[in-house]
Amino acid sequence: MSANQEPTRLGVAELARRIAAGEISPLEAVEASLARIERLNGHYRAFISVYPEQALAAAREAEAALAAGAKLGPLHGVPLAVKDLFQVAGTERTCGSQVFSETVAEDATSVARLRQAGAVIVGLLNLQEFAFGPVGINPHFGSARNPWHPERACGGSSAGSASAVAASLVPGTLGTDTGGSVRIPASFCGVVGLKQTYGLASRHGIYPLVEGFDHGGPLAWTVRDAAMLLQAIAGSDPRDPSTRDARIEDYTTGLEGDLKGLRVGVPKRVFFDDLHPDIEANVGRAISLLGELGAEVREIDPPFAAEFSDVWNALALPECYTVHETRVIEQGDKLSPDVTPRLKLGRDYSAVDYLKARRDQARIRAEMATLLEDIDLIATPTTPLPAVSNETGNLEVGGREVEGRAVLSNFTRLACLTGQPAIALPCGFTADGLPTSLMLAGKWFEDAALLRAAHTYEQATDWHKRRPPEPE
Repeated sequence: MSANQEPTRLGVAELARRIAAGEISPLEAVEASLARIERLNGHYRAFISVYPEQALAAAREAEAALAAGAKLGPLHGVPLAVKDLFQVAGTERTCGSQVFSETVAEDATSVARLRQAGAVIVGLLNLQEFAFGPVGINPHFGSARNPWHPERACGGSSAGSASAVAASLVPGTLGTDTGGSVRIPASFCGVVGLKQTYGLASRHGIYPLVEGFDHGGPLAWTVRDAAMLLQAIAGSDPRDPSTRDARIEDYTTGLEGDLKGLRVGVPKRVFFDDLHPDIEANVGRAISLLGELGAEVREIDPPFAAEFSDVWNALALPECYTVHETRVIEQGDKLSPDVTPRLKLGRDYSAVDYLKARRDQARIRAEMATLLEDIDLIATPTTPLPAVSNETGNLEVGGREVEGRAVLSNFTRLACLTGQPAIALPCGFTADGLPTSLMLAGKWFEDAALLRAAHTYEQATDWHKRRPPEPE
């Protein structure tokens, strides 16, 4: 079997196709993934825990189902992994912290749905402690390494979820996104990261950070791969009231199409301020390509551009603090050095501040709805910087040290505040060989249209085909 045919080199969709066709067995796929994890996870630190016995048992069951001619799910036999915030039955959940550990008896809804689709869960992935931070640094388990550059961060908080895909340890993962924690790691690691419409997929069994903003979403090599994962996890769940209005579409069969007639808005103010020059150039070329593919690209000026990040802070930070207040008071010295001070920021907001921010959020959502009457998608950079230092969280740009923690979620927070879907797509590399990323945001519950546009763009490029070098 050539290197390009090895199971670990394939994306979700292609591996699922080959398993269904009998070209690769579920056991071969899972064994290959586990072998690569065993060989390379010491370098990448993408996984906090791996469960080979569980995974191999599930692979054998998948093998038996194939032999019996049973009806197969779309992810039959495909090895996947999830962030160590998700409940996975029979495992130890840590949330990336040394002050929290619990034995899990029941799968999170999204994990159960992946299994129902035939997937094999091989382990739990590294993250910034309690999913609170955009860089991905974790002093307790060691920070996940970026496969494109071992001294650069993977982005937070779903660092291991992006690293595991980019390193070809598994073809797809689930992370969580509260202010950008799926899309920022996707940007840094050169993969696709999808934050679906809020309420489209259940949060049940995911350790909370900000319940009104939390999403569990897929990371993978291609838009089709991400669409397959979304298809598996989407749908209402009585244990998560936010999903009561979930409207599911077919996210995989309708990907082919073009961009003719699609109206794409580009908000230059705020979203294009203080960009790394290579990101500015690459995103500019990506947006030009959207126009070449038939989209009508126009500049827009959202009235909320300068304020949405502050509104996100006023809502998210107090809630984060209430979730972890006891830990901060009793065990703050045992939390990550950059997590405790940020959690304490939530104490500085009053109830009046919070209620005003709630009203501002409602107004911004209404203003976004008005904006989306005249356009179909919004195109921006995913992050203002490429991957920052895995030690300091900073990056030198033009002789100036930029603090990653302060700016990395500047663009991604908006879609969490409004709840609309957004996707991060590879769009090139910096002069130093680091990935850059285009973000597209769409209309509520029109995730299929967003995925179609993203797939059309992706197929006109080859960025999703690039792979990082193997570690020495």
